[in-house]
Amino acid sequence: KHFASGYFSFTPDNYPGLVMEISPAQAAGAGIETDKGYFAVQWHSPKDALGNPTPIEVKSYPDNVANFVRNGITTTNGVAVSNNSELMSYRVGYTNLSSQGIVPNSDLFKNSLSLSGTLQATKKITISTNFNINRSWSNNRPSSNRGTNPLEWAYKVPLNIPISELEEYWEPGQEGVQQKTPYIGLYNNPYFLANEVNNSFVRDRVFGNMKATWQILPELSLMGRYSVDRYSEKRETRIAPSYTREPNNGAYGLINMMNTETNTDFLLTYIKKINQFHFTLSGGGNARYREGSSIRNASKPKAGLVVPEVYTVGNIKSGSLDYSSSKYQMGVYSLYALANFSYRDMVYLDLTTRSDWDSTLPEGENNYIYPSASISMLLNEMLALGGNVNLLKLRGGWAQVGNGTSPYQLNAVLGNAGQWGDATRLYKTGSLKNSHLKPEISNSWEVGGDLRMYNDRIRLEGTYYQVDNFNQIYSVRQPSSSGYTSKLINAGLVESNGWEFLVGGSPVRTSTFSWDIFANFSRNRTILSEVAEGIELVRFWNDAKGGAWTYVGEEIGDLYDAKVITVEDPESPYYGYPIIGGSDNEWQAIKSEDTRHKIGNYNPDFLLGLQTAVTYKSFSLNMTFDWRRGGQFVSQTYRYMAEDANSQHWLDQLINPDGRSGKELRDWLVEHEDEYIRDGFHVVGGPTPEYGGFPESWSGVSVNDGYFIPGVIAVSDGEGGVTYIENLGENINEPNGTVIMPYVVSYPWGFTAPSTFDADFIKLREISLSYQLPRSLVNRVGIRDVFVSVYSRNIMLWTKAKIGIDPERAFQAEAGHFKQGIERYNVEPWVMPIGLKLNLTF
Repeated sequence: KHFASGYFSFTPDNYPGLVMEISPAQAAGAGIETDKGYFAVQWHSPKDALGNPTPIEVKSYPDNVANFVRNGITTTNGVAVSNNSELMSYRVGYTNLSSQGIVPNSDLFKNSLSLSGTLQATKKITISTNFNINRSWSNNRPSSNRGTNPLEWAYKVPLNIPISELEEYWEPGQEGVQQKTPYIGLYNNPYFLANEVNNSFVRDRVFGNMKATWQILPELSLMGRYSVDRYSEKRETRIAPSYTREPNNGAYGLINMMNTETNTDFLLTYIKKINQFHFTLSGGGNARYREGSSIRNASKPKAGLVVPEVYTVGNIKSGSLDYSSSKYQMGVYSLYALANFSYRDMVYLDLTTRSDWDSTLPEGENNYIYPSASISMLLNEMLALGGNVNLLKLRGGWAQVGNGTSPYQLNAVLGNAGQWGDATRLYKTGSLKNSHLKPEISNSWEVGGDLRMYNDRIRLEGTYYQVDNFNQIYSVRQPSSSGYTSKLINAGLVESNGWEFLVGGSPVRTSTFSWDIFANFSRNRTILSEVAEGIELVRFWNDAKGGAWTYVGEEIGDLYDAKVITVEDPESPYYGYPIIGGSDNEWQAIKSEDTRHKIGNYNPDFLLGLQTAVTYKSFSLNMTFDWRRGGQFVSQTYRYMAEDANSQHWLDQLINPDGRSGKELRDWLVEHEDEYIRDGFHVVGGPTPEYGGFPESWSGVSVNDGYFIPGVIAVSDGEGGVTYIENLGENINEPNGTVIMPYVVSYPWGFTAPSTFDADFIKLREISLSYQLPRSLVNRVGIRDVFVSVYSRNIMLWTKAKIGIDPERAFQAEAGHFKQGIERYNVEPWVMPIGLKLNLTF
């Protein structure tokens, strides 16, 4: 918020006439404050007639990100034609979507054609179809990966530089060769990334089905169906010269993918009613087949292209082509049966069973069966509960579900690692496959009830459930000495249980006015109860010295961190004080695997949603609220920004000595030891005198940006033991006194806890206002109905963390792996779309 950075020269007010050059890190560390009336030669300084830069005021530009993004506009137009007759019915629809993203040069387009119809071929045979054809494409979808994410670098633009100075992103006279940036080779211009790192794609997709039903007898019918879902996609990446990670004439990549899934199924159904009993018996089968392929050609990292800005595979340097191809196929064959019974429309019993043969599992062991049963009773039909009870239902159910895995997890297969000179390199994966994998099995049961009263003006629903997942397929770490980094196993048992409730109704309902309101509550807990022998934990991801993993018997979603080394002797006056050390005189760490130092869990305590609708005559107002309570998340965005001294939140953690020094400061810190020394990560001092920064030196020039960590330093007592030297105040116990460090290195980079925050939030997610024009008016011009709606989303967000990051964005979606509870530059500005919708029915 407050400090400038960049390669510039300036004249400190306490050293009149002295000019010195400083680096970006020194600028942030030296606490060069903006908006204080300082004048300096800066990166964007204008030049005089002789070409020399002139000093300009060091000002802040806090709206840089807002000025970088633009208003996004999405337009959706659709038209449909339908008709019905005794012999046939049909519907043909076309939809067009056009979207301009908030990041410059980003877009998305989609055309969709849908067709559905039913034909009564004979008195007993009905044929129906439903097909969709669509093409979606984009000239550029901005990258969300670290490095090429334009928003990441928009946030990184130094506060003293107006981002508009970067909009013309090529250096004059070096167009197509060098981007304009404050620090060549270190920083990327966000406009350059938005315009010259292009990720385009074209996807064509066809999906639908053809179905025929034969009514053999009044009670007996046979259905046959064939469905297909096929898509092909071309992805192309073009990176212009001067991107910091591709400095050699840029880079190019091309991927072609194809995937197809087909399902062929049949179902024989018998329906019969005998007196008060009604039953339906069904049996059928399904054959599901999937196949796909991918071909990738790209330049190797930092290898570059032969001719700049010629984006073809043929322009990649000899020996610098990174290529790969893959294909897969799998099939699942199934037989199943269903039985539905009811008695006097009061008691319902549903039974199912299914048997799958899955090609992804070992031959001879690839069959698994999963049955289910559920029952429900309408007590309001069985008992005399009065006219005010519209529904009182008790229900319960049990089910077992099986699942295979992805293809080729049984035995190692060769992969292509590109070329070494003229030699093709092949490799085997570092994950040890498992030729004895078992199918994953999930057993679940639930009980619940529903109550509706006073003509449905009051509604109550509740469910308790438990799910036991056996033989979960996990990849667990292996010691590298084994020749593999991980192995695939069937983990023992994962148990989940939870509650779901819905409460609501219609407090007001008249002929012209109504108000409906509903609240839904959910809470879930998942425990890793058993794992394979010899394994004590399952690891999900790592960050800094910690990460997310679960020990046997504990809850999935736990977050761990390295533990700060502290004085553990309860007799010591420094008991619980951190032991300071290392080159930067900082906190020392014990690995979290050795201490099980848990710092949170990324799952919520509960979720609560609220939906409300108010209708008055032809107007309707709808709103949706969400509340998350509990849980934590890790913000790598905050971690990187704080390390670069660009975090107001970290500034707020500083301890200002407020003029205290020496013994006075030491005694004051000891007096508040539980708050300032033993509790968390705190430093004394800061980037400026106003923050209590201590004097320290840059290139022989003293600046007040020093800090120290309150704690102790461990030294040998000469007798095999340890004694401690106080490090609690300025220059205590010389010559082993407090060491003052520059503020720029104050953030505890090696720990996860300082970048871990509470994930609580309250969000007004959606609001819409609709109006139906009077039919008496629109019918005169041949229109049956006209609805006009205005809607918006993301109206309000309150977060407990207060760091400007939406906790719902706390994830990282990487290739083949989804990391929950941790985000990295998921920092899209808070977007509040405002939409207009017009529906015409003829």
